[in-house]
Amino acid sequence: MAGGLLLLAAGGCASPGLQHRPAQAASTPPAPREYTAPAAEEPSMLSAAADRLQQALHRFYERWAGTPYRYGGTSQNGVDCSSFVRQTLDAVESYELPRTTVQQARVGMSIARADLETGDLVFFKTGALSHHVGIYLGQGRFMHASSSQGVTISRLDNIYWRDHYWQSRRIPANSRL
Repeated sequence: MAGGLLLLAAGGCASPGLQHRPAQAASTPPAPREYTAPAAEEPSMLSAAADRLQQALHRFYERWAGTPYRYGGTSQNGVDCSSFVRQTLDAVESYELPRTTVQQARVGMSIARADLETGDLVFFKTGALSHHVGIYLGQGRFMHASSSQGVTISRLDNIYWRDHYWQSRRIPANSRL
């Protein structure tokens, strides 16, 4: 996530690594330059990292879209929500999450719904003892393994998900393998 978990750059980094410039020849000293702020339209490193993360999440989603839901499932023959989230973050960010939704809901730091960033986890209470998890994609959307639609993308403002929203969590960078 750019910022928190994903912070999130695709490929397992919280932010892009430092880039090194080639050394200049000793005979040509660099000309002095005045600092100029980047143009407003230039993306920051964090937004570039968020864009890369979002693209990686969408690529992973495209491979799994429509996979049927199966409680306890861990493959494209059938997958449950916590396994889908676990496998997605492992593949995209190299994060190691616990297997169950309740265990995943204890990882990372709690964040306000208004502060969601791409890659954050969103949790729902869907019954007295049942919970659901998905991965926030930005713009009010999240991907998850739905018991009725299989792997899909839904909106947080959908009346069902809005009414069952429980919490959001950001996984810190040190949770990476």
